[in-house]
Amino acid sequence: MPARKTSTFWYYMAKFVFWVAGWKLGEIHNPEIKKSMMIAAPHTSNWDLIMARAAFYLMDVDVRFTVKKEWTEHWLLGGLVRSIGALPVDRSRNNSLVDGMVKLFDEHDELVILITPEGTRAYQPRWRKGYYFAALSAHVPIRLGYLDYKHQEAGIGPPVYPTGDYEADEAKIKAFYRTKTGRFPEKGIR
Repeated sequence: MPARKTSTFWYYMAKFVFWVAGWKLGEIHNPEIKKSMMIAAPHTSNWDLIMARAAFYLMDVDVRFTVKKEWTEHWLLGGLVRSIGALPVDRSRNNSLVDGMVKLFDEHDELVILITPEGTRAYQPRWRKGYYFAALSAHVPIRLGYLDYKHQEAGIGPPVYPTGDYEADEAKIKAFYRTKTGRFPEKGIR
């Protein structure tokens, strides 16, 4: 049996968070995928970060998320930010976060980058497209991480392999998320 990627401390913290909140893990499609862009949606509350991070610890999915490199170098918070999965991106040399993510995929044998394409906790009919073009350029699937507050469940839906037809692929992705309820449903995907 392979070793857990999640540290024992964070794993038990996540179990505690799920126990207190009354949540459970749902379906986890294709756990064998080692490189992917992971969407976290619907994103309607600040609680989403806590619940999603806990869920990924319990699923033993080593999700990472991009932050400005300065966040990981901060004398007080740098270690904490890195310990929960932050990947520093130096944007002083390259203004393209998409190119930065593609470079990260090229540099790692296993990498799951977490993204919230809504970009905000308010209702957003148009998603940011960077996650899609990073996945397309890096030749990795888009995985559908979800939080369903109605059923108090977190999981990972089926992967979507980007075809280059953004509108068609986004429609497929959003159709999946319309079956999931955010903490504030009126702010979710319609």
